[in-house]
Amino acid sequence: MEHALLDLSALLLTLAAIFGYINHIWLKLPHTIGILVITLLFSLSVIAIDLMVPSLSLGGIVSGIKYNINFSNTLMTGLLSFLLFAGALHVDLEYLAKQKWTIGTMASVGVILSTLIIGYSTYLLFNFLEIQVPLEYCLVFGALISPTDPIAVLGIMKTVDAPKSLEAKISGESLFNDGVGIVVFTILAAIAISSGNETSLSMTSIINLFVREAIGGIILGLVTGFISYRAIKLINEYNLEILITLALVTLTYSIALNLHVSGPIAVVVAGIMIGNQGKKFAMSKTTSDHLFKFWSLIDEVLNSVLFLMIGFELIGISFTKPILLAVIFSIPIMLIARLTSISIPILVFSQPRNFIPLLTWGGLRGGISVALALSLPDSPEKNFILAMTYGVVIFSIIFQGLTFRPLLRQIIK
Repeated sequence: MEHALLDLSALLLTLAAIFGYINHIWLKLPHTIGILVITLLFSLSVIAIDLMVPSLSLGGIVSGIKYNINFSNTLMTGLLSFLLFAGALHVDLEYLAKQKWTIGTMASVGVILSTLIIGYSTYLLFNFLEIQVPLEYCLVFGALISPTDPIAVLGIMKTVDAPKSLEAKISGESLFNDGVGIVVFTILAAIAISSGNETSLSMTSIINLFVREAIGGIILGLVTGFISYRAIKLINEYNLEILITLALVTLTYSIALNLHVSGPIAVVVAGIMIGNQGKKFAMSKTTSDHLFKFWSLIDEVLNSVLFLMIGFELIGISFTKPILLAVIFSIPIMLIARLTSISIPILVFSQPRNFIPLLTWGGLRGGISVALALSLPDSPEKNFILAMTYGVVIFSIIFQGLTFRPLLRQIIK
């Protein structure tokens, strides 16, 4: 018991290294997608062996490991802050500022619009399939599946000479809509859980919660980012400066959790400040090189572990015939909602229309959606939502992730 954390860390890192090696030698898929595919095959093998030889109970062993890891808690209070900060470091503030209204609208209004489209469409779909899920929970599903994951797509974009404005849109929108999506999910989940009770939330409390989470996160990120920027500017020792950024991420996220403001938004704002102002005005070239390489390594390692954990979540999720049908139909619903939610800002702000298919297909869903689904309290509705979320995420990462590069090359050539 006293070595549990070490044992789990050793297991996850070892499997990520082995599966990454197998992918590099044989499959040659993008690193994180390859790890996910191999982990899914491993999980399917465990399920098949359990069906053929139930006495081995391999699924039970893996489920026990999953229980100790606690995917939702590990991602939301551990990995997420580091992943978002690492991604935010590479966001070009100049291009982000030029696209601020488009990106801001896609990351806020777009997420809310996508939530409503997916929520109401899913409610109609469930009724058609004669699955009893309240509208409130359908909207919760819409909220948790609307945030996009920049990780896989940004990795692909690095291998293609994509326009900076497109990269700014995808990275900026994805980083910020994670924070907005989590806030919307928190509100809708509270409404769904309290529906029918006297503790139902009022519209005023909903607006207050949204404003506190979003605006509070921005302010916190600016404050902690500025303090760290000033500290880095006063010294020239890259080891200490890297340590300051580690402290910045963990402290910012911890303060956000305690103040009940958006931790994801706070670390993204802090990351953009350090990656732009810090790099230009507070760091030597040596520090900048070491710091960015360090965070690229952190990003790569944690993403490997994240996609490994996503693959293992297959074990324990039951896919009945109605749920499989719901997953199949929910994929086009998700894509239509994504198309609608990003087309409106693009057209309103007169942005290039050829970016619309790229932003639609490049809006991958990832670990955050699965973690949010797992965080729901146990209920019959949770089982449906979790299975649908997992199905959509797997389709998104594998099929959209693998076909995004050819689409990108076709459109920008």
